[in-house]
Amino acid sequence: MNFTKLLISTFSTSSSSSPTRTSHFLANYLMKNFNFSEPRALSASKRFWWAKNPDNIETVVTLLKQHGFSDAHIESTVKTTPQILFAKINKTLIPKLKFFQENLGLRDSDLGLFLSKNATLFTQSLERKLIPNTEILLKILSGDRKALIWIIGKCKWILYKFPKSSLLVNIGLLEKYGIVGSQLSMIVKSRPILLVLEESKLCDLCREVERMGFSSKSRMFVHGLLTLSCMSSETIRNKLEVFQSFGYSKEECVGMFRKAPGMPRVSVEKLRLGLEFFLKGIGFERDVLLRMPRLLMYSMEKRVIPRYFVLEILKSKKLLKRNTSFVNVIQLSEDEFLDKYISKYRDNAEELLIAYKGGLANVDTSEESDRE
Repeated sequence: MNFTKLLISTFSTSSSSSPTRTSHFLANYLMKNFNFSEPRALSASKRFWWAKNPDNIETVVTLLKQHGFSDAHIESTVKTTPQILFAKINKTLIPKLKFFQENLGLRDSDLGLFLSKNATLFTQSLERKLIPNTEILLKILSGDRKALIWIIGKCKWILYKFPKSSLLVNIGLLEKYGIVGSQLSMIVKSRPILLVLEESKLCDLCREVERMGFSSKSRMFVHGLLTLSCMSSETIRNKLEVFQSFGYSKEECVGMFRKAPGMPRVSVEKLRLGLEFFLKGIGFERDVLLRMPRLLMYSMEKRVIPRYFVLEILKSKKLLKRNTSFVNVIQLSEDEFLDKYISKYRDNAEELLIAYKGGLANVDTSEESDRE
């Protein structure tokens, strides 16, 4: 056996025969004080095998309680990031707690609740990530702390990236496509993940929005981006197929998407129901939906169909003017509709209200007319 083989053999034997170091103290402490399961406690004890006494742990727990953490908050935090129990108090924990207090305006139990739900923030560099990313986001949000707290809760990894290689790069790309000011704020609030997406993927997404017919010079571009970022290519294809099954061309579909950028987010089932009702059920000309595709975004069950039946009852009783536009009726607010088409007809208000709530969804209006 040559020297190299002997060395490898000796190393392998030594490694396999040496026991895995474990802190039995820590395992027992985690199970007793933080309700860790035995497997979870043993896993953590192997990671922090050198832990021998509770001194630092208890100092950390005391500090968290002083900053508004309840026992439940601390347990949740430790289960997510057990390394916090061994963090340096003055160098790491206090500066980070102070940062969230001063920059997000969190105090007492609000601070404990927020950080217990986002405990991995404790593991991120204060100077290189948390501070610069927070400053960038607050600038975009015009200092709106509440909005930032909500955004972090929804997409906490927006603070995990190095700003120069992620946030600032993607913000620069979005600005090239005309997304600035309030529109950039809309992106951060609606789809914060776009700011931490790989630059190449975000670029591809913006190009796809352009291919869909949205101009980067139009304020509708941002809506197209938000819509497409929520869907896969397969989902978009499935929705296009629904429209095409009712005779619309791909170009017409794209035109409708431009007029109502949120429409592609409507489910396939809801789109099919709307197209079936408008085109086949009540005989709308297809051009109506080309001009006003947002009609397909209203709730069919709670708004469109109930209002249609109310109008049919009024027509059957000859109470409705012939030039009443159902399209306009659909777009009325709830209060406006109730005032104009139910409360106004006091003698029939109860029947109309029942119909509106769906009780007369299958009413035969011709029979109602005969009884009159």
